[in-house]
Amino acid sequence: MAERDPMELQQTENLETVSVPDAEQAADGVRKKRRKKVVLALAAAKIAFGAGAWLFFDDAHVSTDNAYVGADSAQVTPLVSAAVSEVAVVNTQFVKAGDVLMRLDDNDARLAVARAQAEYLKARRQFAQTAANSGSLAAQISARDADIDQASAQLAASQANFEKARIDLARRQELASSGAVSGEELTIARNAFSTAQANLALARAGVAQASATRGAARESWAANQALIAGSTIDTSPEVAAAKAKLDQALLDLQRTVILSPVDGVVTNRQVQVGQRISAGTPVMTIVPVNSVFVDANFKESQLAKVRPGQKVELTSDLYGKDVVFHGRVAGFSGGTGSAFALIPAQNATGNWIKVVQRLPVRITLDPKQLAKHPLRVGLSMEAEIDVSGAE
Repeated sequence: MAERDPMELQQTENLETVSVPDAEQAADGVRKKRRKKVVLALAAAKIAFGAGAWLFFDDAHVSTDNAYVGADSAQVTPLVSAAVSEVAVVNTQFVKAGDVLMRLDDNDARLAVARAQAEYLKARRQFAQTAANSGSLAAQISARDADIDQASAQLAASQANFEKARIDLARRQELASSGAVSGEELTIARNAFSTAQANLALARAGVAQASATRGAARESWAANQALIAGSTIDTSPEVAAAKAKLDQALLDLQRTVILSPVDGVVTNRQVQVGQRISAGTPVMTIVPVNSVFVDANFKESQLAKVRPGQKVELTSDLYGKDVVFHGRVAGFSGGTGSAFALIPAQNATGNWIKVVQRLPVRITLDPKQLAKHPLRVGLSMEAEIDVSGAE
């Protein structure tokens, strides 16, 4: 075997001496990387477990993404029938309460006002005439009293003439048998008696007629007085009825100009100029966007701790997670959505399957936030209620 060169042996020893520490350092580096990966994996698992536990075991909050924006919209319907002469707004236009939305043709309404005003003036004049008639009828009663007095005087005179004629006739009849009175004189006495008797009957009839006439005058006065007794020209029933008709005509004229009942956005306009519409026909809707609310449909198993007044945080798909709305629970619906469905579920069948129900929860929003970030009816929302303070 050939001997190795001393220089080569020295280099080989040096290489062996250097290579052993380098291998150990490389192995330490691999072990450190492995430990670091294990630590990171454990940390990630811990975070994931914590997040999962928060999601599944957090009882301080309840949330749902089954929530939508709503509003008490005002449906505009005319109260009188007429043709449309002007439409002052368009869809998406914002209006304030009292702004003119549309105008109806008011010619018929103006004619109705003129007729009602004429009837009102006529009723006032009739009342004045009836009041004046009472004075006239009272004067007639006084005149009939005078007629009765006159008839009574004539009756007294006729009574006196009758008594005189009766006495004269009786005397002449007594003297006729002795021949002291002629037959002609006796006939004259008899005729005078008959005349006095007829005049007496006529006088009595005159008194009766005057009394009846006075009674009729009194009845006429009483009937006329009943029409105005306890009333003034403004409180008379006929005048008040005419005034009510006039007020109704004026109101119908006023209703030919249709105003916005609330602040909001014009939606679903269904009317054009020239179209004749009937009273009660929907023509447009005003959505009050500054006072919208959210109806969040929570599962029945989430509502045990939900109470009115609790704080709610909401986000919308419109603005994303960057905009958080703050609201409060206003109350609960009277029943689930399925209970008020057009065809309610019939759970009495044999193939019944239990389905978790959802109950709408009304949530009010901060008006200042709505002014800064407006919402529209029907938009999707996510709601989270803080129930930590519920007992």
